[in-house]
Amino acid sequence: MGKHKRNFETENFKFVQNRDCEYFPCHKGVAEGKFNCLFCFCPLYMLKNQCGGNFKVSKGVKDCSNCTIPHSPGGYEYVMNKMKEVIKIGSDF
Repeated sequence: MGKHKRNFETENFKFVQNRDCEYFPCHKGVAEGKFNCLFCFCPLYMLKNQCGGNFKVSKGVKDCSNCTIPHSPGGYEYVMNKMKEVIKIGSDF
């Protein structure tokens, strides 16, 4: 096994786009060329009303269809800054 060297001069790992997805773009409000699919299923969903996104609750289900945070420029940083809270909840036994 060879060592994997990460090039920190680029930040390509923060952006993924799947234009072949039948739902692309799944949220309105982000320019198509900047729409980030990396967090297709938002890891902040479990934070309930502490996620900071634009959501509503309908019949006991959190509806995030109006939230563009994880899909917008700066969304990667926003999600990663909230991951400490997700890890804390996920580690709470």
